[in-house]
Amino acid sequence: MERRMGGRTLAWGAALVLPTLLVLLFETRKWDRALMDRWVSGVMAPLEQQLGRFWGQISWCSAAELLTALLLAGCVLWLIWTVAGLLRRRDGRAFGRRLLALAAVLLWLWCGFCWMWNAAYYASSFQEKSGLRVQPYPVETLIQVTALFAQRAAEFSTQVERDENGRFAVSRDEILARGPEVYENVAQEYPFLALEGQTAAKPIFFSRLQSRLGFTGVYFPFTGEANVNVDAPVCLLPATVAHEMAHQRMVASEQEANFVGILAAVTSGDPVYQYSGYLMGLIQLCNALAPVDRAAWQDIVQRYFTQELADDWNANNAYWAALASPMEDAAEQVYDSFLKGNGQELGMRSYGACVDLLAAYFGGEQV
Repeated sequence: MERRMGGRTLAWGAALVLPTLLVLLFETRKWDRALMDRWVSGVMAPLEQQLGRFWGQISWCSAAELLTALLLAGCVLWLIWTVAGLLRRRDGRAFGRRLLALAAVLLWLWCGFCWMWNAAYYASSFQEKSGLRVQPYPVETLIQVTALFAQRAAEFSTQVERDENGRFAVSRDEILARGPEVYENVAQEYPFLALEGQTAAKPIFFSRLQSRLGFTGVYFPFTGEANVNVDAPVCLLPATVAHEMAHQRMVASEQEANFVGILAAVTSGDPVYQYSGYLMGLIQLCNALAPVDRAAWQDIVQRYFTQELADDWNANNAYWAALASPMEDAAEQVYDSFLKGNGQELGMRSYGACVDLLAAYFGGEQV
């Protein structure tokens, strides 16, 4: 009996104390930039990229989505079994042990998330690695870059496959299949974005649920997979693929991942990805320009928008407007809190802050 109790105590210590100590270690050392850089580049990134190559061999489903569904189902069933056991046996100690077991699983999960993803928020950013710095710029620069993206989006809007109604008609499977080559050109300019053995992004089975929550994709560090919402308008799917693949390259910040994804898409040499990248950038730029100079924004629309570009723009707006709900607002608030808790002061607005990076990179180009 004593040996059994000693073994049980040791097991509980390992299950609860060890992950707690590891989380505390992360929280106390996460501000050590040199340590986080060594961890991310030397351990975290190679491990996740190897996981991505392993799980990428399974093309028929997202392992991330499957594992998440199994975890959620397992937690619910465990809680039902725990409560049922309490009602049937009235054994408070067994009830407490089962709750502690569930808490241990969740604690280990959070510990893994800290060391397998959150660490990237505290390592060197894309700006620091690339030397591309955001500087204050006048509204005229914002207008110029917005016009540039509008012109190029309009040009590529007529170069992609469309159906008899003029709608963007490139298949989702084709877009996903082309994804692994998208970073080849941008990696020549920024070699740290190179990734050997790149695998295709995975479609999310519950994509409509993702849309209702307001998300277009998710990177899952425990499998190294880039997962994308395939229910959202397909014209922006290529840019979304490039965005999630930026996370595979340890670009953690949402503003930087959005910029890197757009840059990879527009420099890919693939008209489908180029159009989607310019369209995604144009949406970001117009959202920033319209509130400060609506007349300039309207002039750009009138001068550059083709019918094809306008149709895709309106279809995207209509899709998201139809799915707007309190559930989306709640999900955004949760994710906003998560981002701010990891040093991303702009929270969800950091998706729009990539405009500053677009202005810094494209500000010298002429329409």
